[in-house]
Amino acid sequence: MGNKIRVGLVYGGRSGEHQVSLQTALAVLKAFDYEKYELIPFYITPKGQWRSGALLNAPPTAVAELQFSTDSGEAAGSNDTALMPVLQGMSEIVLTEGSAVNDGKAIDVMLPLLHGTFGEDGTIQGLFEMAGLPYVGAGVLASSVGMDKVAMKTMFAHAGLPQVAYRHFIRYEWKKDREKCVRSVEELGYPCFVKPANLGSSVGVSKARDREELVAAVEEALRYDRKVIVEEFVDAREIEVSVLGNDDPRASVPGEILSSNEFYDYKAKYIDGKSVMVIPAEVSPEVAESVRAMAVQAFRSIDGSGLCRADFFLRRRDGALFINEVNTLPGFTPYSMYPLMWKESGVSYRELLDTLIELALERHAERQSIDYGGGE
Repeated sequence: MGNKIRVGLVYGGRSGEHQVSLQTALAVLKAFDYEKYELIPFYITPKGQWRSGALLNAPPTAVAELQFSTDSGEAAGSNDTALMPVLQGMSEIVLTEGSAVNDGKAIDVMLPLLHGTFGEDGTIQGLFEMAGLPYVGAGVLASSVGMDKVAMKTMFAHAGLPQVAYRHFIRYEWKKDREKCVRSVEELGYPCFVKPANLGSSVGVSKARDREELVAAVEEALRYDRKVIVEEFVDAREIEVSVLGNDDPRASVPGEILSSNEFYDYKAKYIDGKSVMVIPAEVSPEVAESVRAMAVQAFRSIDGSGLCRADFFLRRRDGALFINEVNTLPGFTPYSMYPLMWKESGVSYRELLDTLIELALERHAERQSIDYGGGE
């Protein structure tokens, strides 16, 4: 027991991707080696309440087991609490006191599995930084830039990565002068794609074929964010690649999504189960190498660490390659693109988890060598 690495898993969260996060947490908990790790689950409800569970000696079998409730028979093994205090940068206080595991042993590393807002946007990462806790995945900057599609595209442009044309505006601008916003978007032509700037899993994404659909799509996107991005439509194949590492990242073989719907929306991703993932993607060696190189370049452009999935458009008419976005906390079930592309590259799901833990501890150790000017 004493030599095991203690991992705290945080999942659920106050975002439109709450259910996706629960599925990811269940898959990850089933995959861990319980001879090597001891795992403490932390569930964040849709309202933002933190509920901690008992130390796990075996994987759970269903999502319901991860949603600790004081109204159920699990009251003795869970704790409904406000956000745990970040004091003295001490992980023992932050994530041991007030949890169902209070044996005096600190958590070695945190594994955030929170998709979307308040999870992969830099907020939870900032909490871990303040607490002095190692954590898996991108840091505060990369997480926030990777979540905000406008900021992300700005960084990609600075790095010289090719992208499709786009427009963006905030709710204030839309309400003040809707006609101006519409005219700006119509310069892209129809159809076009309308998205909340800060969300994933295709939540709130719509395809607009005319002005009426555009207005409805923007109103829908503004339900989820104060900022909207509208992208030019290109007739293209959707190519993805997984990136793993810190300062010397590597890329997997690329994969391709063949969507069951008109575009790869939430239903196609999570509901109907009819979309097809082709791994490796049937592209030329030259295209595969370009995708891999551009994925690493994109990862570095946002100062990524740990992992990300980079998504591309391969235009059908001329083979032009455009980066669409990176996802700093991609879907991570055994059936998600990120681990499947690594599996095809020779890295198993369990090996991925081991590597991500190692990368988190490596990055934390490096940060400990930085002089923050605190004096003696």
